[in-house]
Amino acid sequence: MKKAKKVVSDPDMRAEYDFASMAGGVRGKYAERYKAGVNLVLLEPEVAEAFPTAAAVNEALRTLMRGAKTSTRQAGHAAKRVRREEAIDPRG
Repeated sequence: MKKAKKVVSDPDMRAEYDFASMAGGVRGKYAERYKAGVNLVLLEPEVAEAFPTAAAVNEALRTLMRGAKTSTRQAGHAAKRVRREEAIDPRG
């Protein structure tokens, strides 16, 4: 049994279009530009439950980034302090 053809409600629209025969119809023409400008990340279901909105995810990541910057700065200061103490130490 064949399916009935869909009735197109807009008289300016065709039932089907042959894009291969149209001028400028190139598959993937904008794919690289799209990939460069879009940064989508798929969240695991349990993560999506904890962060239901994009704003919640962004805020959590910003908090994590601030914490990483703070710990990196603290590690840098500790390394400078050790080098300074080594330079001062008369036994060394």
